[in-house]
Amino acid sequence: MPGRPNIVFMLPDQLRPDFLSCYGADFIDTPNIDWIANNGTRYDRAYSASPVCVPARTALLTGMNAIRNGVADNLHAVRGDYNEVGIQTWPQILANAGYYTSAVGKMHFYPWDARHGFQYRVIAEDKRWLQVRDDYYHYLKEHGLRKLHGNEHEGYFENRGAIINRLPWEHNVDRFVGREACRFIENYGGDGPFAMMVGFPGPHCPYDPASDFPENFKPEDMPEAVPEVVGDTPKLRQQNIDGNKRHWNGVDYTEFNDSHKQKIRAHYAGLVKHIDHEVGAIIDALRQQGLLDNTVIIFSTDHADYLGDHNLIGKASFYESAWKIPLLARISGSVPGQVCNDLVELRDVTATMLSTAGVDIPKHMDSRPLPGLGLMGDSPRERIIGMLTDGWCNFDGEWKLAKYATGESVLFNLIDDPDEQRNLAPDPDYSELYRRLDIELTQELMESYRFAMHDRLAQAGDMSQDQGFGREGWSRPWPAPVDFADSGS
Repeated sequence: MPGRPNIVFMLPDQLRPDFLSCYGADFIDTPNIDWIANNGTRYDRAYSASPVCVPARTALLTGMNAIRNGVADNLHAVRGDYNEVGIQTWPQILANAGYYTSAVGKMHFYPWDARHGFQYRVIAEDKRWLQVRDDYYHYLKEHGLRKLHGNEHEGYFENRGAIINRLPWEHNVDRFVGREACRFIENYGGDGPFAMMVGFPGPHCPYDPASDFPENFKPEDMPEAVPEVVGDTPKLRQQNIDGNKRHWNGVDYTEFNDSHKQKIRAHYAGLVKHIDHEVGAIIDALRQQGLLDNTVIIFSTDHADYLGDHNLIGKASFYESAWKIPLLARISGSVPGQVCNDLVELRDVTATMLSTAGVDIPKHMDSRPLPGLGLMGDSPRERIIGMLTDGWCNFDGEWKLAKYATGESVLFNLIDDPDEQRNLAPDPDYSELYRRLDIELTQELMESYRFAMHDRLAQAGDMSQDQGFGREGWSRPWPAPVDFADSGS
């Protein structure tokens, strides 16, 4: 009988499912990522409820949605006293259970060198964070190289961020991350159960494949972008333009034509091939060390990328192009080649990892084990509730209502209108449906806000007849622990 399984969780940054051959893409071949799908379960309706880097990753770290954990945009960080209020990260929980926890690559923590329960770290942060002196920075320095901004490459502005990276593939950041993940497996894989998260910085922009990578793509071979419906979300589009003009990117997408979009998509496909190569190297390392059969492999992403759909770039809304994600899970003993059509969230990876390790899921988590893997407590979701500081969403698998701080609202039927071209929000024939989705959304937000305030609870239940409370000098617990919150209201 093998012991507790190892866990390898691979998380590329900003990866669309429809750029993977296991999800039906016919213009690209991703055999190594496909291996996980063919030997595990592919989730066809997986979503990142908070489709921006830090909120998505914090939801994973804590197993709680963005309102519960307090991180709903990239400017926020998980509260510094989370342990004091009874919250532990999933690497802390697994470390306490005897796992050796490892984080290799991009995690997007604040500060960037925080550990949050990971005992082993090799850091290669976001491709846009040039000032971070992480392990990749030192690696490049040792080779007489440095991190480069996209604007240091020919054609960066003209091609809307689609460039050929001046660094050769051997020194590419995703190559570095894949190599370091394999090194961890080779050096520590046999020491006992381990849980490793591998954060690839690609295929996030800039769209910068290496010139010497074996495979490149032609713009004319790429699928065309979903058209913009003029009048649906023009303010969201303007926010998208303004945000990308900032120095981290510096590209003006006011003019964003089909030629730009097709070129970006071709370069993005090249980056996806980079990722697929490293996934194959990690699987091979597990196989060579005799660890593959007893290792849980999970593959997903923090959010997707418009790539020109709706005339947008990047992420940060609830259009399918931004928040629908690939999610693959391979667990020893489960049926290979399964396809699951249940609604699931990225955050459910957290409960899945804990469950496969035989660890109880803390009651404050609203993460669930992924269905179809035979794990105790698994259950599909009735809806996905999207949460960002400037947008909320309710999606029940067919109908999707998204509301934005711009004052714009959209209502789509994803069965009849998968490309989201017919906004039914203004149509009075759908007012009752709009109202139902809005009520469900409001109820979930209210419940999440109630939990988010748990540390400020002064009492659990009714203390009106408590003599201790009635005397001078009583003080409330601060911060109140999670179990206090659960025993109260």
